[in-house]
Amino acid sequence: MKKLIVFSAIAVCLAFAQAKAQTVNGVRLSELRSTYIEISEFKRYLSDKIFIHLEYGQKIEDARTNAVIKDDDGKDLEFNSLIDCVNKLKNYGYELFEAYTLKYDERNAVKYYILKRK
Repeated sequence: MKKLIVFSAIAVCLAFAQAKAQTVNGVRLSELRSTYIEISEFKRYLSDKIFIHLEYGQKIEDARTNAVIKDDDGKDLEFNSLIDCVNKLKNYGYELFEAYTLKYDERNAVKYYILKRK
């Protein structure tokens, strides 16, 4: 009986150890070594889901493929808000450094957050 409990505990630990890791441009967020990064949010047409562009100095040919935070399955990762992403990135050693908004016209403005490695 004890062996069954120990085996079950080990199996549960291994299942949780294979948690998804977030990537941007194929680089894991845990492997980013940039001092500063910039994030901004965007929504898809007719959707309330929020996605994040993250720039750390990478070459960006297509923002949809080179700057969006993705999970291990290659799917765009959804966030509740831009500040939700800031809180997530705190776990990777970043803190909010500066925030600004660019207004493109009367109806379109984009918030940008610059984060700095601690």
